[in-house]
Amino acid sequence: MQTVLFTSTIFGPIHSRRLGTSLGVNLMPADGKVCSFDCLYCEAGFNAQGHGTKGLPPRAEVARLLEEKLATMQSEGMQLDVITFSGNGEPTLHPDFDGVVDDVLRLRDEYYPQAKVSVLSNATRLHVAQVVDGLRKVDNNILKLDSAIDATVRVIDRPVAKGYSVADVVNGMKQFDGQCIVQTMMLRGEYDGVSIDNTTDEEVDALLKAYQEIAPREVMLYSIDRKTPAENLVKVQRDELERIADRFRSAGITVQVS
Repeated sequence: MQTVLFTSTIFGPIHSRRLGTSLGVNLMPADGKVCSFDCLYCEAGFNAQGHGTKGLPPRAEVARLLEEKLATMQSEGMQLDVITFSGNGEPTLHPDFDGVVDDVLRLRDEYYPQAKVSVLSNATRLHVAQVVDGLRKVDNNILKLDSAIDATVRVIDRPVAKGYSVADVVNGMKQFDGQCIVQTMMLRGEYDGVSIDNTTDEEVDALLKAYQEIAPREVMLYSIDRKTPAENLVKVQRDELERIADRFRSAGITVQVS
């Protein structure tokens, strides 16, 4: 089974297809995975690998480690485009998420004021006020919606909460009044005997309707680029992604394909 890739609280910088030179902030354990989704394509592996033993990093430790890294990068003249909340699970599950956002913004302003702060979230915690408050503060509030059909989300993203509903997530995204980016992974394949394909006309039509309700700043459309824990998944090629994106663009949606 594929295991956790991020073994520290601050990692990188790495090159992100969508964001540029990115320094990662991992608010989950450095030796396990904690997530409200269990996605078939997650580069950190399945939730079954467990939470590990180190626990969530305390807010003060995150700030200390980030400042040390930023100071080193600055002294070495390194470039930085973005600080990205990512890693071994869902960052908004951290109990001090909003406070950590404040710390990251303060340190960004001190060391790399031109850099953006991004959060990659699966949008399962938009009913929590302090999570929403934190997401409102960052430059790139990037929220996942891989399908606008509940049954498909349950196959691809496998939400832990039995009551997950696309309608609830869309309503949660609408509260940002367009100040969000929606990220959608397009893929095909098979898992556990179930066929997977969120590129069909039915799926694309449902996504378009959801995007129109959310009215995001942008949609990020992408496909598999790394090894996935589920083996029988198929990457959607760039030309097909562009054709799907054009359907959204023709309806007035801004789409970035990567």
